[in-house]
Amino acid sequence: LKAVILIGGPQKGTRFRPLSFEVPKPLFPVAGVPMVQHHIEACAKVPGMKEILLMGFYQPNEALSRFLVSAQQEFKVPIRYLQEYAALGTGGGIYHFRDQILSGGAEAFFVLNADVCSEFPLQEMLEFRQQHGDVHSFVILGTTANRTQALNYGCIVANADTQEVQHYVEKPSTFVSEIINCGVYLFTPAIFQHIGEVFQRNQQELALEESSNGWQRAEVIRLEQDVFTALAGSGKLYVYKTDGFWSQIKSAGSAIYASRLYLNQYSKSHPERLAQNKPGGPVIRGNVYIHPTASIDSTAVLGPNVSIGEGVTVGAGVRVRESIVLHGASLHDHTCVLNTIVGWDSTIGRWARVEGTPSDPNPNDPYAKIDSETLFRDGRLTPSITILGCSVTIPAEVVILNSIVLPHKELSRSYKNQIIL
Repeated sequence: LKAVILIGGPQKGTRFRPLSFEVPKPLFPVAGVPMVQHHIEACAKVPGMKEILLMGFYQPNEALSRFLVSAQQEFKVPIRYLQEYAALGTGGGIYHFRDQILSGGAEAFFVLNADVCSEFPLQEMLEFRQQHGDVHSFVILGTTANRTQALNYGCIVANADTQEVQHYVEKPSTFVSEIINCGVYLFTPAIFQHIGEVFQRNQQELALEESSNGWQRAEVIRLEQDVFTALAGSGKLYVYKTDGFWSQIKSAGSAIYASRLYLNQYSKSHPERLAQNKPGGPVIRGNVYIHPTASIDSTAVLGPNVSIGEGVTVGAGVRVRESIVLHGASLHDHTCVLNTIVGWDSTIGRWARVEGTPSDPNPNDPYAKIDSETLFRDGRLTPSITILGCSVTIPAEVVILNSIVLPHKELSRSYKNQIIL
């Protein structure tokens, strides 16, 4: 068994700015650890996992290399990064590196998109395939969405008895099905034959269209539109429906929601990561992650859903709720931080208030997903969580509401519904 995690590349993650300026989005900390570490941990738990490959077209940099070395030591599985020479789409990348994936005689491999958060029921997908399909069938992880939101995802129509996928449509314009694609797949080497057919078809089409300016590449292949649509109804593709949590992490607002889902899971999977109320320590409400190097005043109140990074200082009387505070940030006495991501090495002055509007799914609808909001609607900034880029300084006694502050800014007054460039 192997696993491939698709981490995309620098031109993506635009909705994640200004946070993606500092680290590649897959290394952004969610619930205290890099986003992609949750995927690696889930893959490493599967018995027989021989290798985990990260695939994307980020330039391999020091942060990524350091992360891979430490993850390899922690999870005792070989982990490598394969860099694409261009954005090849979700299918093009694995086709391009098929020899690397198959080396060592891999019988099956998982493919996971890095920008989702989930319980990753990988073992269950393997068992499901043994019960339902034959050894050459492929499995998509699916979940239920509500009817209106399903249109934003790949929709799967499956046979109710066998769970065989009969029809697949990526982001349909009208309602097709409430079962959506979670971006986690289980493939056998046979998938490369199907991707190869798409590749050859692309080549033939490009040969016919000589006027295509040469910028289209036959290697750009999307698993969803090009491969699943063709495989549906052929008896080779099945869907495993999960009742566990699942969400996309497209915007910074969805990172706070994903952090909440993972912190909830920690009570079962990593209770040691959750802070406890101790005599002489800060007041903890709900699930809170505090890095061991952070220094927190005993009169601070944190939680629910708070993640405090490395070397953060939190002063007296500070209140933090539904927020991610990244490493090296400093919250001076009596600040209030709600629904906010505080960037690396940022400082919030005394008695300041920094607040955003949560973009959570409807709590009364069990199948609601988070909306991938656009930043603007009707020319105005949509109220969302507040984001402070790295090294932002907020003076004492000001209020910052629903705003996005780009890195290295020193503010001098209060702001509301602004992007501060």
